[in-house]
Amino acid sequence: MFGVTGQEKAIKMVLLGSGELGKEVIIEAQRLGVETIAIDRYPAAPAMQVAHRHYIMDMLDGIHLREVIETEKPDLIVPEIEAIATETLVELEQEGYRIAPTANATQLTMDREGIRRLASEQLKLPTAGYAFAESLDELKQAVHKIGTPCVIKPLMSSSGKGQTVCRTEEEIEASWQEALKSGRGKSARVIVEEFITFDSEITLMTVRSSSGTVFCPPIGHKQQDGDYIQSWQPHPMSEGQIREAEDIAKKITDHLGGFGVFGVELFLTRQGVYFSEVSPRPHDTGMVTMATQDLSEFALHVRAILGLPVDKVTLTSPGASQAVKSASDMESYLFEGAEQALQTPGTQLRLFGKPTASIGRRLAVVLNKAEDVEAAKQQVAEAASKLNIKNTESVENK
Repeated sequence: MFGVTGQEKAIKMVLLGSGELGKEVIIEAQRLGVETIAIDRYPAAPAMQVAHRHYIMDMLDGIHLREVIETEKPDLIVPEIEAIATETLVELEQEGYRIAPTANATQLTMDREGIRRLASEQLKLPTAGYAFAESLDELKQAVHKIGTPCVIKPLMSSSGKGQTVCRTEEEIEASWQEALKSGRGKSARVIVEEFITFDSEITLMTVRSSSGTVFCPPIGHKQQDGDYIQSWQPHPMSEGQIREAEDIAKKITDHLGGFGVFGVELFLTRQGVYFSEVSPRPHDTGMVTMATQDLSEFALHVRAILGLPVDKVTLTSPGASQAVKSASDMESYLFEGAEQALQTPGTQLRLFGKPTASIGRRLAVVLNKAEDVEAAKQQVAEAASKLNIKNTESVENK
């Protein structure tokens, strides 16, 4: 195998988490000659299908995680999800392993309490009011302090899982149970956030590389139950809003450090730009960049973590993305309507290849590029409506 550094052997990368975002990271890494190993808790995960080899394990098991790392001796460890034994990553980094972007960034951003305290209390960034609770009684007190409506989230989760909007005191217990059920890890601690009235919410993909910090054009997105449904790029913003957003993103990512792509989530309000969250990795709303930029968020991430320069990001076309989710549980399935979906101008499909379906699981994304964002949003919704997920289990059992 070859590598981009002129070394005698290829750079070896271990990817922790092998979903649809990780699959694109693996593909981009292989384009630059990187040897790839994918890890996840279930077999046939999307990134495993394209990696050179893979392991199936619970990444919260620090002992097992260490065994795999010490066996593979990778040049680079790349977390793709939150549910990882981050204390083990910190130890491995101290022993000389490279974590992308850093072990501290991975550990801190996995913990909503840590990142919120950093943003609000240390960096003095504008954020929603917040409080924390680790019992139902504490949650009731926190909701009374913050007021309703408020947003209740587990401290560790992904894709909005476990997040609810609590509008009355009668809904507190249901929000508590949802957070406990859907949060990752063993923590029963939750965050209660002030409900911010915002005009829109964006993701500002921030790229830290050997050539400095650059920003992708802002990505607007629509969520449902805390999970991304549709995103578009560029999102319309004033020059003042862009300066505020970039200033917030640079402050938080400079503190986290390391090289890579950071998905900085922000609220645009009449009072200004508010910090929401940050992920030290490609972001689901950023899948739109596969249609809109000269380098997707995945290509940018790989370049940056390899220490290669990223001097600018070029928007080649306005565009939009829309997630396609399963409406039921299925052990086997297939997509119908791809031909009809692709008849919509400017459309691309990414079917993730997840082995099974469950209610609400994201199985594909539709991409569209057009002359302007509004046209792309309309066309991507039209194309996505043509796709149908068919249960094939009953057919196979006949």
